[in-house]
Amino acid sequence: MKNSIGAFAVLVLVAAASLAIRADGTSQSQSSEVQLYLGQQFLENGRYEDAVEAFENALKSPVSTDRRAAYAGIVQGALRLADFPAARAAAQDLVRIAPQDAEAGAMYGDALWAAGLFDEAEEQYSRALVLSPQLARGHHGNARALAARNRLDEALAVAQDAVQLSPRDMEIHHTIGSIYERMHLFEEAAGSFTNYLNLLPNRYQSDTADWSRAEIKFLRSFGQRVPFEIEAGAENETFTIDFKLVNDKVVVRAKVNEGAFQDFIVDTGAESTILSGSTARRLGVTPVTYTLSAGVGGDGLRGLQLARIDTLELGPLKLHNVPCLIKDPPLRNLPVEEAESLSPLALGFSMIIDYKTLKITFGKNIPDEPADHVLPLRMHRLATVRGTLDGALSANFVVDTGGEVISISQASATALDRPEPSRRIALKVFGSSGWDPDAFLMPGVNLAFDAIRYDNFPVVVLNLRTPSVLLGFQLGGIVGHRFLSRYRVGIDLQRSVLRLTETS
Repeated sequence: MKNSIGAFAVLVLVAAASLAIRADGTSQSQSSEVQLYLGQQFLENGRYEDAVEAFENALKSPVSTDRRAAYAGIVQGALRLADFPAARAAAQDLVRIAPQDAEAGAMYGDALWAAGLFDEAEEQYSRALVLSPQLARGHHGNARALAARNRLDEALAVAQDAVQLSPRDMEIHHTIGSIYERMHLFEEAAGSFTNYLNLLPNRYQSDTADWSRAEIKFLRSFGQRVPFEIEAGAENETFTIDFKLVNDKVVVRAKVNEGAFQDFIVDTGAESTILSGSTARRLGVTPVTYTLSAGVGGDGLRGLQLARIDTLELGPLKLHNVPCLIKDPPLRNLPVEEAESLSPLALGFSMIIDYKTLKITFGKNIPDEPADHVLPLRMHRLATVRGTLDGALSANFVVDTGGEVISISQASATALDRPEPSRRIALKVFGSSGWDPDAFLMPGVNLAFDAIRYDNFPVVVLNLRTPSVLLGFQLGGIVGHRFLSRYRVGIDLQRSVLRLTETS
């Protein structure tokens, strides 16, 4: 009975507040405070759309309100919803009204990071820490920045400092888990992801919680096995193998679980080694659990199976206990059958790919060769470099040896704010998530990567919304074979650079 009375009292209070809101100017102030309170409650309970709406309502109040709290709430809610433009816009308003607020600066850094502007985000985190050296979110941002530069030991130490300062910040636990996973410390990663799961506001009935449980189950399935184990004596070697070009795809020969050598596409735009369902069954690669993946194509998210390859041979290199994705069930109605693929980057290696000699060299450390162009590289889930569209719009581009053309995202195309053409040049484009029904050709784009320029250039516009959501940052575009094939390409994770040496 006591609980029933308490619930009734809450209803009465809310009703009374709604009546008072219509009464006078003072009640409007109370209304904005109620909206701020509701917004915070919605945030804490994982109702992010409701939270953003409540904070926006607070800003609409004609009387004084805590605009800093409202903008901060919108940023947090929009980031959870992967509404990257809204998060960035609100964060800009936030730092405008609170330029010396360290938490506001770190929040702006988070919004810039989600926009794919990693360098600008790093600057904001550093500035916030000057204002407040014990700011957990500032340290968390710096940890992500260090990890993107492949400075994993430093990143882990900084992230652990951050979680000591704010032990209930679920994102910090997730970042620590991601760093452990990149360090191939799977049990430690599972522990951090478990902490993240336990802090989720709706951990019993959300897709995010289900994905986290699947990831934890997969990581712990390795038990005492060493992930990506290299045979003794080969840890510091470099390896060189031949490849062939097939329909603008880089194709190598590899062997799984002592089977026969077969073709694999070298796909640096993928986060994992990938097998078809038929190949996995034939070679005894057994699924452990399910996960979701996303790529180019109208199907958006698709369910795939997580599994472990016992042995993977790539030329003279032999790896044990390699995580992989199984594309099962397969997509239907594609012009070609889905193929096996791998990425040296996903295996933890830097690489040099020479399109003139048709050779790939890879290893933990590759030579620091002279190059015609050296571009900063960030490895946050995928390897990306910075590009500029029409001289003004900055965007990150995935370095994708599995791709064929230079493309930009629909978000980038919209941000160019060009007049709508009388008709679009529709294209038939398919990717790992099926056909992209919205793909079209945008002519006359001025595209630059530092000193590399493509003036008045036609680019393919793709719907990259779903992979951006899954990755946690806005993809600006993709550079594939048409961009890379002119060069000897060095993707150097240790030095965080993309080296391009012209070969023609």
